[in-house]
Amino acid sequence: MTTAASTAFSEQKRAKPWWIPLVEGIALLIVGVLLLTSPLQTIVSLTRVLGLFWFLSGIFEIVSIFVDRSAWGWKLLGGIIGLLAGYYLVTAPAAGALILGFTLVIFLGIQSLILGIVHLVQALRGAGWAMGIIGIVNIIFGVLLLGNSLIGVAALPWVIAIFAILGGIAAIFMALRLRSA
Repeated sequence: MTTAASTAFSEQKRAKPWWIPLVEGIALLIVGVLLLTSPLQTIVSLTRVLGLFWFLSGIFEIVSIFVDRSAWGWKLLGGIIGLLAGYYLVTAPAAGALILGFTLVIFLGIQSLILGIVHLVQALRGAGWAMGIIGIVNIIFGVLLLGNSLIGVAALPWVIAIFAILGGIAAIFMALRLRSA
């Protein structure tokens, strides 16, 4: 590696303080454990936090019209949608969590079907049988998600919990690597 490249790499590593991924990792671990131990209360709390975020971002989007009038119609529409969605999630978090869960499961099912078809087409064009198997598995997974959305929504807290715990562990290891570098 050249001197300029190693200097740029070390500056890039120093651009983010090591303790930021440590805090992120600890927060992810806490959320993951809470999702495993009390999924309903944690999902409702996370839905309220998301609602508060959307509500505040809606306010800021509308206020930004007074600072920058470009695309004011889109900003106003985005702000109103943020306000309405945020208000709904804060005032009815259980129903909002259910709607968000169904939306996510349906989105993942459709995405899985599309990826499966793309992988099958790639396999037929010479990408190999492994790509074809991945395509078939994706299509099966998409059909299962779309056909049994309620089961997907019920399993969602545990899936998110596992990803949060794994992501938290990875972030903590990254923080420790940044600290030692």
